[in-house]
Amino acid sequence: MKRKLITILILITMTATLLAGCKRKDKLVEITLNEVAHSIFYAPMYVAFEKGYFEEEGLNVKLVNGLGADKTMTAVISGDCQIGFMGSEASVYVYNEGAEDYVVNFAQLTQRAGNFLVSRDMNEEFKWDNVKGKTVVGGRAGGMPQMVFEYILKKNGIDIEKDLEIIQNIDFGLTAQAFAADIGDYTVEFEPAATALEIEGAGKVVASLGIESGMVPYTAFSAKKSYIDKNPENIQKFTNAIQKGLEFVVTHNPEEIADVIAPQFKETDKETLIKITTRYYEQDTWKDNLIFEEESLDLLENILDDAGELSKRVPYSDVINTDFATKAKEKK
Repeated sequence: MKRKLITILILITMTATLLAGCKRKDKLVEITLNEVAHSIFYAPMYVAFEKGYFEEEGLNVKLVNGLGADKTMTAVISGDCQIGFMGSEASVYVYNEGAEDYVVNFAQLTQRAGNFLVSRDMNEEFKWDNVKGKTVVGGRAGGMPQMVFEYILKKNGIDIEKDLEIIQNIDFGLTAQAFAADIGDYTVEFEPAATALEIEGAGKVVASLGIESGMVPYTAFSAKKSYIDKNPENIQKFTNAIQKGLEFVVTHNPEEIADVIAPQFKETDKETLIKITTRYYEQDTWKDNLIFEEESLDLLENILDDAGELSKRVPYSDVINTDFATKAKEKK
């Protein structure tokens, strides 16, 4: 009888715990986040997922891979997601198209480009003049990867029309496969594709676009103005969680970061994950706060203008909101 009573009490306790857990989960606000790509480049965001920072803030965030800034922006505008994570140039384009409910950047995550130039020549001693007369697998016209690449080429005195051929008709995410299939002398790749090509013996990383271009507001979190106006609490909670992820990354070494984000990259072995994380860590990829500064927008627009993609300058106060990032920074 006593044993039966104990069993009943245990079952009651377990049931109560499960119900409490369900109740807490039911209270979480549902948010869909559409990311431009799934890359170790965005480590602080994945730390926020794996450390439970979103749940701590009362959010249940569903992550979707948009496979390109154009597709991610389409998802934001259509309402398929509440928050988009992509290159900030996309919000400039939408604003200049005259959208009434335009998209606002509220948190900048990366401060350098996250892609690398990979050469087919495994023994190359690289200098930028080497690309003259060669073919490079590049990115979509008007996208940050391609514009930053062009910006670097011009900075090094290379005529993008006459000195080389840049292939731009290969879908984002398929460029590494195309390069491995013997297309191009060079390719511009994010991680883990760049390191994967090295491991396969198909090429080697010869330059970091992040280092070559300097500090660039490469990727940021954004949402439609109407969503931010109606849901400031959700945006603040989301920003708080990302700030926590950022703080973890800037206060821990690459091995510790790799340990945390490993579940997000199950197809990548531990040694490779650490190598890639270290590569981003050492080039000072991540900001120590999420505030999107006005000078960063100026630099972005200079790059857009240089690429012939800017119809007019946009008002900083319209496309950038620093309130949430500032509060998240002050809260830490």
